[in-house]
Amino acid sequence: MSVRKLKENKITKDGRSWVFIQYSKGLDGKRHQYQSKAYMTENEAIQAEKEYLNKYKDVEVNPHMTFKEAYTIYYEYQKDKIKDSTLKTYRDRIKYMGLLDNVELVNLDWDLYQKWRAQINKTNLCDRYKTDIQKFIKQVINFAEKQWDFNLRKFYNKLEPFKTPGALKKEMDFYEPEEFFKFISVVDDLRYKCFFELLYYCGLRRSEARGLQWKHIDFKNKLLTVSQQVLNPSNSNASTEWYISSTKTEASNRTIPIATTLLNDLAELKKSNERIAKFKQTWFVLGDDVPMATGRMYFYRDKYAEKAGVRRIRLHDFRHSCASALISGSAPITAVSNFLGHSETTETLETYTHMFKKDLANVPKFFDTLEKDFNEKSSE
Repeated sequence: MSVRKLKENKITKDGRSWVFIQYSKGLDGKRHQYQSKAYMTENEAIQAEKEYLNKYKDVEVNPHMTFKEAYTIYYEYQKDKIKDSTLKTYRDRIKYMGLLDNVELVNLDWDLYQKWRAQINKTNLCDRYKTDIQKFIKQVINFAEKQWDFNLRKFYNKLEPFKTPGALKKEMDFYEPEEFFKFISVVDDLRYKCFFELLYYCGLRRSEARGLQWKHIDFKNKLLTVSQQVLNPSNSNASTEWYISSTKTEASNRTIPIATTLLNDLAELKKSNERIAKFKQTWFVLGDDVPMATGRMYFYRDKYAEKAGVRRIRLHDFRHSCASALISGSAPITAVSNFLGHSETTETLETYTHMFKKDLANVPKFFDTLEKDFNEKSSE
């Protein structure tokens, strides 16, 4: 037992004179001492020590580790294991952790969690983004349990997705086919014409289109392979720095057919590039030895939308426009999922569920046709 009485000059003004002392190994490998607050009686100190030992039992290192200390170590641990883009996501999440920073891991509880949720709810962030922020807390907790044997399941299980009562899901924006054709008809720069067509006809993400190299285009078999993406370290559209990264997910690696219009435009673009003496198959389709700058993409999107007299949509909405066209064309859900590079068909259904609902209007017509065909065959 490590309960002891304080020296006369250490006794509190209200007469509390009993404490307990515990020792633990810190992250630096050295032995660290922890002294409890003072208690009025020896029995109170003994009981407090029992509760302390129960709370911190099985923790291998630094039982007083704070949440900030844990996520700082977690971030460093992940540096050589995940993409730079994911590390940036971590940094973006950390700025919302302030209320939890100086809290010891073992003191994370329901009341504190509710205060944190209330603080996050004061922001203008959507429920999905707030839930994504919360995922970072879960990752740190899982790491702390695995690395140092903290038992934080009770707190972990209290973390619930954010869901604002009565909130309506933001409608997805996209071009109807006639809007896209009107837009693309005024694009007079072949490189940007290919860019917008890659987004629409192939459903590529902006980063995937930037990462496309000529070696990824199979003109003979009319196929395009997505195996990488190009990102900016700062995630800023104005940044001139870039790097090649693996695709967003393993399922994003895909080989898809190329529409004839796009194939012809790509062939023409390649022919013009081949006139340049230094041309290589490793050149970027939308650039040369360096990829297209993101800032120019937005500039030309705005320019051509205004010129065509159509509304401006996000670059990512060209991908949604592709999905809309496929669904409207009655493409099987598995085909849509594979074409877009989704990991599961459930992801496709969850993302584009409102588009599939439009097909419900055709169900009565479908059954009417079946009945008509049956009646005609029966009367023969």
